[in-house]
Amino acid sequence: MDWNLVSFVTSSKLRFKLLIELNRGKRIPSDLANLTQNSISHVSQALKELEAKKLIKCLTPERRKSKYYEITNFGQELLDFINKETKGQ
Repeated sequence: MDWNLVSFVTSSKLRFKLLIELNRGKRIPSDLANLTQNSISHVSQALKELEAKKLIKCLTPERRKSKYYEITNFGQELLDFINKETKGQ
């Protein structure tokens, strides 16, 4: 696994929380903002960053509002790796 990618995710509490929440199921940015107690603009920016790294994908890219996101298989693998490698820290 790429440790730079691990660092990219874990260096931001929001990116890490978003991956965890999307691992639980598909969500829209407003739901994620409420769950993580962050503004929608911060959540949207973090979602773009995660999507650029192929960790999540947008299921409804043609929509302007209420876009649904889900974690990719690669994102799940990274999350599992992070949980395994940082267990007990």
